[in-house]
This record gives sequence, C-alpha cells and structure tokens, in this order.
Amino acid sequence: MSERLAMVKAEDPERLAFSDFWMIADGRLAAPTVSVVVPAKNEARNLAHVFASIPLWVDEVVLVDGHSADDTVAEARRLLPDVRVVAQRGRGKGDALQAGFTAAKSDIIVMIDADGSTDGAEIPRFVAALLAGADYVKGSRFASGGGSEDITRTRRLGNWVLSGLVNRLFGTRYTDLCYGYNAFWARHLAALNVDCEGFEVETVMNIRAARAGLRVHEVPSHEYTRVHGVSNLHIVKDGWRIAKVIVRERLSRRARPQSAISQPKPPVSVSQPLRDANRYR
Repeated sequence: MSERLAMVKAEDPERLAFSDFWMIADGRLAAPTVSVVVPAKNEARNLAHVFASIPLWVDEVVLVDGHSADDTVAEARRLLPDVRVVAQRGRGKGDALQAGFTAAKSDIIVMIDADGSTDGAEIPRFVAALLAGADYVKGSRFASGGGSEDITRTRRLGNWVLSGLVNRLFGTRYTDLCYGYNAFWARHLAALNVDCEGFEVETVMNIRAARAGLRVHEVPSHEYTRVHGVSNLHIVKDGWRIAKVIVRERLSRRARPQSAISQPKPPVSVSQPLRDANRYR
C-alpha cells in the first residue's frame, strides 16, 4: 500500500475501503494492484496537476525522468514522497516507457502523460474494462464521449489517415491510433514487446496487441491542453516515423492479427464501485 493511501486510511478508514477488494462477476473478491507510469522530461511545473488527478487507491506511481534539466525529480519527490523515480538511459518517449514498464511492480500498468493533457481521474474506467475481461485498454479521443482541446486539424487528419491504414492492414477497428493513454495487464508485456524509442510507441503497442490476439477495448478519453511548456512532438518527423513503423510491422513475421476491438460488458459489481471510488479522490 502506498504511503499516501495509508495516511488517508488512517484519517478516515471508510473513505477508501472500496480499494481493499473489488468485486468481480461471480461474487468472488479480487485485489489487483495498479501502477501508473509517467514519462517526464522538464515537466516540473506540471507534476502538481498530474499527481493530484491520480486516484488515491493507485498502488504505485513510477516517474521516468528523461534527463530533465529542471527540477522534475525533486518536485516529484516533494509532491509524492513514495513516488518511484527511474532514470532513463536512452532518449525518447518509447525508451522512457520501456524503462517504466520494466520497473513497475503491479498487476495492471497505466500509462499517462506528464504534461497534464491526460486526466488521471479517468483511470477507473480503464481499470474497470480490464477487470471486465479486456487484456489491453486504449483511450480514444474520437470515441463517443471522448474529445480533445489540444489536437490541431493537421494532427487530426494525420491520425485519421494512419488509423485507417492500420485498420485496413491489421483488421482492427481503432478510432484513435496515436494517443498516449493506455492500460494493460502486466502479464502481456512480452506480447507488446516495446522496442522503439520515440512517439511511435503507441502505434507499436496498438498493433502488437491486435497481432497477439489480445482482447482490446477502447474507452472514451478527453485530452486537455498542456498545462505548461511546449510539446516535444514534431508533426512531420514523428508522423513519418509512425508511417514507417506501420509498414515495418506489416512486413514482419509476427503472428497474424486475431482480434479487432472487443467490447467487453463490465458487470455492475465491477464498474459501479470504481465509478463511486473516483468521487472520493
């Protein structure tokens, strides 16, 4: 149990009682642990916003520092004393996520951004879908209920073209290919086999989840504008990298795609406690 969760429980034992056990469909009790991986480079000013949005019942927050020149690490430890800080050895978001996934110790891994664009308050809907039977859950800004305050027309068009290409080549039905809010059971790390360095990482994970036959579920997500600073994303360069990754994956000898997006139906005993849980943050 994290220090922050223990402190809240000590002050009000009933406030977070739901986090000890989560009911599953047939009446049994399960208690999967959850790690949130946050890759960060020079995001010190954004961390207060990001950490405040993460539900208190999350077991572990893993911050991967990408050679920050500001006070990212010191600020993370000030805000969240029990945060696990991993120093990234290489460069790029994909490399940072590899380090974070390797370090994470929980049953479920959730990946969010450190710029404040992804809302930690949405984590319960990702976890609920996993508990309901999904292997891999991806956020979508374009699914019903999702949205974005940040995406430009150019990026929207590029995402639409690349999503359509992946859907056609790999038999998926993704509505959003290039979004960084995803969650999965840690036991599927080998199938995802993250081995890229840059912003193409989400595309690689989405393709490999489908090709491995994992049950993939999309949940609506709202993307906000970056709180402070400037994005490291380069539309043309990173878009070209993503296109090359799609071709590479199509020509590889990996297993054929076995499933498109599944639509697991969360039982009330799973989803209702999680929705109630979020209002206690």
